[in-house]
Amino acid sequence: MITKKDTNKARLKRHARVRAKIHGTTERPRLCVYRSNANISAQIIDDTTGNTLVAASSYEKDFTAYGGNKTAAKEVGKLIAERALAKGIENVVFDRGGYLYHGRVLELAEGAREGGLKF
Repeated sequence: MITKKDTNKARLKRHARVRAKIHGTTERPRLCVYRSNANISAQIIDDTTGNTLVAASSYEKDFTAYGGNKTAAKEVGKLIAERALAKGIENVVFDRGGYLYHGRVLELAEGAREGGLKF
């Protein structure tokens, strides 16, 4: 019998390892990334209070392009950086969410850096 690996279970294990080392504070909140096959989203979270400060995703109403490619990920990165700077957030800690720092996750990070976030 051939069994298929549960890739999401492996991602959650990697995510737990990453989260053991990364913690967002009030001065430097955490930029958390979630990626699905068709969309990508990002949140800036203050872990001391447990509040989401800023969020952006490719499944918002005003986002018209397909959300499952690199250009959409870069646009979401720029959008979250713009919203964060409007709230006075400049420095963040990047949480890749257990995903490899490659492809859409990398493009989202570069878009956020181009938008003015520092990490």
